[in-house]
Amino acid sequence: MVTTIQVSNELMNTLKSKKMYDKESYEKIIWDLIEDTMELSEETKRDIEQAKKDVKAGRVYTHEQVKKELGL
Repeated sequence: MVTTIQVSNELMNTLKSKKMYDKESYEKIIWDLIEDTMELSEETKRDIEQAKKDVKAGRVYTHEQVKKELGL
């Protein structure tokens, strides 16, 4: 179902300022904002913890190291 909502000029200007590109829909902007407030999944939380351990252990590469390895 599609519906129309009313928003204040202030909110409309704020939504406009969030656009990454001219044709981005307001629906996409609103979904992105909602996603930012959602809880991370347990898998994502585990991945973040593993990444922190990898950084502490030095198991990381800089962009320059990766580019050199790939010959870029």
